[in-house]
Amino acid sequence: MEETSFKVYGYRWVVLLAFMFVVAMNQLAWITFAPITSAAASFYAVDDLSIGLLSMCFMVVYLFISFPASWCIDTYGIRVAVGIGAALTGVFGLLRGIAADNFTWVFIAQIGIAIGQPFILNAVTTVAARWFPIRERATAAGLGSLAMYIGIVGGMALTPILTLATSIKTMLTVYGFVALIAALVFFFTARERPPSPPCPPGQDERSLVLDGFKQMMRQVDFLILLTIFFVGLGAFNAVTTWIENILNPRGFSITQAGNVGGLMIVGGIVGALTLPTLSDRYRKRTPFIILSLIGATLGMVGVTYASGYGLLLVSAFVLGFFLLAAGPIGYQYAAEITYPAPEGTSNGLLLLMGQISGIIFILGMDSLKSPETGSMTASMVVLIILMAVTVLLSTRLKDSINK
Repeated sequence: MEETSFKVYGYRWVVLLAFMFVVAMNQLAWITFAPITSAAASFYAVDDLSIGLLSMCFMVVYLFISFPASWCIDTYGIRVAVGIGAALTGVFGLLRGIAADNFTWVFIAQIGIAIGQPFILNAVTTVAARWFPIRERATAAGLGSLAMYIGIVGGMALTPILTLATSIKTMLTVYGFVALIAALVFFFTARERPPSPPCPPGQDERSLVLDGFKQMMRQVDFLILLTIFFVGLGAFNAVTTWIENILNPRGFSITQAGNVGGLMIVGGIVGALTLPTLSDRYRKRTPFIILSLIGATLGMVGVTYASGYGLLLVSAFVLGFFLLAAGPIGYQYAAEITYPAPEGTSNGLLLLMGQISGIIFILGMDSLKSPETGSMTASMVVLIILMAVTVLLSTRLKDSINK
């Protein structure tokens, strides 16, 4: 399709789909043990915390690998960097299945997959910028984020079914082979760039990584966005981690808590398909960021105080819809306001904020839990206040210029 001074290639969708396949399998590997914690603890003869560490290690590893991964993306490109992440996910995913009977080897494999995570997730906006015109980039970033949510939902839904139908070892082996297939699909189909940039001449040029980092840290709008992601992503990670503990003191069952958590992700999938597309159509970023934060705050209030199951489900969907839809719009907004800083660096910094705050909020919510009733209402109120602060901060953001 011809534009005024540049060409957009249909192959961009092939590259994006191959990337999404890898993203989904990496996130499925992260969440694998969450829905079968008790069964896995029994299988490996360890406590629940040890099983929780199989997921928590992804956050910890991210803190150390995010900057090197972003540097690799910005220096060597998506084919090399995402290829590293895809290979780590495929190889260690298969190792996890082969050595599924041994907890130590499974833990080592989880760390290997976790190392690959930032090489993949930090490249969302880079893939969009390499292959998509500006009018489609929030949509492309939204689809990249959508793959994250699909992987999480797939892991939450399929893991218990496969485990009950077969065994933990068989389930892990199946996931390992599919992860390896995803890596091979990426290697055979992904290309670094189209024959010509999907933007006017000169707009594809980017600064060096260190120069770009210095430039970002001097931009008020980007610092505000970092704060918003620190709160928003941290709140999402904490609420999904403690959803059963949040709801149980109010009389909701484990099954209901699982449904609430699942519906939150489903809401995120719908939101990631809807709001970034509208953002591209109207060529606006900040109004949709503000709208998302307002909606997410209201959803958080509902999840905190809803006494009826129906209202709780609606609140969970609203929370997921707005909070997770804000992510891809924020990634693209960051890439636009920090130009010519590399996309991988801005994307990685935003995700890093969420990993740091996720760990802080998870531990903080546990420490604020009522010793008598186990209620987490106090910590949820703190999250609501923080979300309200992000709404106020978001009103100070200047919209990016879309051409």
